[in-house]
This record gives sequence, structure tokens and C-alpha cells, in this order.
Amino acid sequence: MSVKIKVENLTKIFGRNPKAVLKRLQKGESKETILKETGNTVGINNVSFEVKEEEIFVIMGLSGSGKSTLLRCLNLLNVPTAGNIYIDGSNIVEYKKKELREFRQKKVAMVFQHFGLFTHRTILGNVEYGLEIRDVPPEQRVEIARETLATVGLAGWEDKYPHQLSGGMCQRVGLARALANDPDILLMDEPFSALDPLIRREMQVELLDIQAKLKKTIVFITHDVNEAFKLGDRVAVMKEGEIEQIGTPEEILTHPVNDYITNFVQDVDKTKVLQAKHIMFKPGALVSIKDGPKVAIKEMKNAGISSVFVVDDQRRLCGLVTIDDALKASPKHQKLEDILLNDYFVTAPETYVEDLLPAASTAKYPLAVVDKHHKLLGIIVRVSVLSALVHETT
Repeated sequence: MSVKIKVENLTKIFGRNPKAVLKRLQKGESKETILKETGNTVGINNVSFEVKEEEIFVIMGLSGSGKSTLLRCLNLLNVPTAGNIYIDGSNIVEYKKKELREFRQKKVAMVFQHFGLFTHRTILGNVEYGLEIRDVPPEQRVEIARETLATVGLAGWEDKYPHQLSGGMCQRVGLARALANDPDILLMDEPFSALDPLIRREMQVELLDIQAKLKKTIVFITHDVNEAFKLGDRVAVMKEGEIEQIGTPEEILTHPVNDYITNFVQDVDKTKVLQAKHIMFKPGALVSIKDGPKVAIKEMKNAGISSVFVVDDQRRLCGLVTIDDALKASPKHQKLEDILLNDYFVTAPETYVEDLLPAASTAKYPLAVVDKHHKLLGIIVRVSVLSALVHETT
């Protein structure tokens, strides 16, 4: 995927004469010293990263880490003190008023934590708002708003008002209002943090479903590490205005770069982060459907196993053979296809470990991981699933 957003050496300082303070920061003075001696606050300090097109890029950190300050720089609600922000190769820091207005109206949209809905407008009227600003004709904007509300599951609620909706539904309206302008980029500032846990989980699933259909570039802010790892294709962890680590959830979980990251992720529920592809391994023995029971017996004895998966010449999974059935079939000159079993669990590589637990607890044979063409990618034994439950405690 191509790079949609490129941030270079971005710094944001709040207070009087930030350019003068910038020089002190660049000389290595601490945020604490700068605040004490100048009254200026360093929001973000020399941050660089890239966001790929159609990626969900999550920025997480504790309160005061600078994550929301950084997000607001991406549409220049916060004007950077130094650095560059390239969107599709164009540096928005250099935009004039007209260019910035067009950028905000057409290229990027923001979803806020507390919905930001107009209480005097209907749900339809709220979603239409951005289209009104762009002078979209009334009939066209009504049609777009209705279609967008249907996308977020709110068809039939057009004539209601915000006070008549639940928190989760209001957040769907906020999301619909952002989507109505068909922006390339969605900036989401802790959009689910005000919701009850159950509704929050539902909205996370809803966002992933919408992303699968619309394929936007999303920058998502959260302080919840489990939410970050569930939603993010990649995650950036911030601390005191700087990025400590960027990586996939698995990379951050399994290869933290320092003690801060280790402590930050130690309570993550790994079963909700790790997928089948992360814990599977290539089978030590496989048998071709063209082989006979004797070959299957030899493979199982050499590998020290009591069952083996059988594949065709395209490595598509045909079934499983046990040592007992192979031993019985060999003297009878039976073919492997005559003794194939299908009494095993098959899963996709993207299946989360938490969803594998019921199968792993009862499975008699290894779990088979296959792609959409039923090609065998790997196998998972019970111990692999159980080991994913263990949290690092040191």
C-alpha cells in the first residue's frame, strides 16, 4: 500500500513565543525545565511516522502523552511549531486558507469522543451538515445522508433527535456525519471511550465492518491497549510527547523495545490479539493423497505422531489419517482416500486465539489452518493455544 500520511519531525509547543522555546528543546532541555522556566508546554516533540493508505493506524498512550495533540495537527486544528505533514505528497503545513478549507471539507473528517451533535437538528440534519457547508444540493445531500445512516445501521432513525438515541447510536451518527463527505482520511479521537463496555465492543466491531467495506485511511486515538490492538493494523505508543514504538500489535506484544512498552502491554489479553497465523507452525509431516497407507505409516513413525494430514498436489487439505487406520488399511491394499477422516477443526489464519479456545479444549487432533482456497498453511496443537493464555509477568 502507498503512503497516505507522512509526518516528519513534528513538534508542537503551547505558550508564548514557541519558536524561541523550540531552540531550547532542540538543545536537549527537558519538558519539565521548559515548563518551569518559560510556562510553555511541549505537546509533541520531534515525532515522525507514516500511515499507509487504507490502514487503521492507532495512536495510544496515557493521559498527557500527546496523542490527541498529535491527531489535531493532522488537520491543523493544532498548527505545528515545527515539522511537516504530507498528505498524498502535499505538505499541508504550507496550505493557505483556501487550500486548508478545501482539505478539511473534502479530504479529512474527524470523529470526536463526545459525539459533537447538534441537539436542535434531526439525525438526518446532523449527517447532512458537512454537505451543506459544501453547498451540495438539498436532494443530493438528503440521499447521501440516508445512505450513510444505513451504512452505520441507523436506517429509520432519520427523523429522531440526539436526545432520543443511546450513546452508541449517537456515536454512529457522528461516524455517519464524518463519512457523508466521503473523506479519504478519518481522524478518530477516543470515539468510544465514553461508551459502556458492551456498546464499546459493538462499536469496535462496527468500525471494522465499515472499514472492510469503505477502506478509508483511519488514524484512531485511544488510551485502551486492548482496543488499540483489536483495531490497529499498526500501533504507535506515545509517552511524554514522543513515540516509543511503532509496530503491529503482535510486534509490540512480543518484541517490546523497552521497559515502558513491556509494562504498558503486560495486561493485554493476548487471546484477543494473537491470531491463528501467529501460533501455527508448519507440520513436520504431510502425506500426498497419491501416496498409500505405508507411506503414511512411515511419515507418522518418523515424526513420532499418531495422525497426519493429507493434501493434494496443490497442497489443498483432503483429510486426516490416523496410525490405527493406516495399519489396518495397509494389508488390504486400500487407498488413503478410503480411510480419510474429517473429524478435525479447520480455521482461517485470521481467527483470534480466543475463538479457538473451545475447539482446542475438545479437539482430538491438531487444528488445521487453511486459506480461502483450502490450502493447508499450518497446524495448531493444543499447547500452542494454551501458551497464548500466559501473560508475561516479568
